[in-house]
Amino acid sequence: MIQGMIKEGKIVPSEVTVGLLKHAMLESGNYKFLIDGFPRNEENRCAFEKVTKIEPEFILFFECSEEEMERRLLNRNQGRDDDNIDTIKKRFRVFVESSLPVVANYNLKGKVRKINAANPIAMVFDDVKIAFSQFAV
Repeated sequence: MIQGMIKEGKIVPSEVTVGLLKHAMLESGNYKFLIDGFPRNEENRCAFEKVTKIEPEFILFFECSEEEMERRLLNRNQGRDDDNIDTIKKRFRVFVESSLPVVANYNLKGKVRKINAANPIAMVFDDVKIAFSQFAV
């Protein structure tokens, strides 16, 4: 089910994703987590915060033009079913409609750390390290 939804550029239901995340977090024995690509929409955000009782310390937002992302996805050569122009365009549309409101929500709370992902890899990595160093405990 999850693979089919990803191929269509759709978002996996919150209850499935949050359940998997919560289980992994509890099993890990850790108290700090870096969760890639989540929450993807307001429903995910609300479900995660309600179920886990956790609000993120901050989120990383990798800014990059759609043109550059499209070029990178089409050239990453990983043989993924979702690396085709139709699915990529759907994913961009879903991102703008669903994920940007989550970023806006956290931005209002001062919890967004923006990274210019169009920069060379080494610069992006340095910017990520800086973002994390600001909140190291």
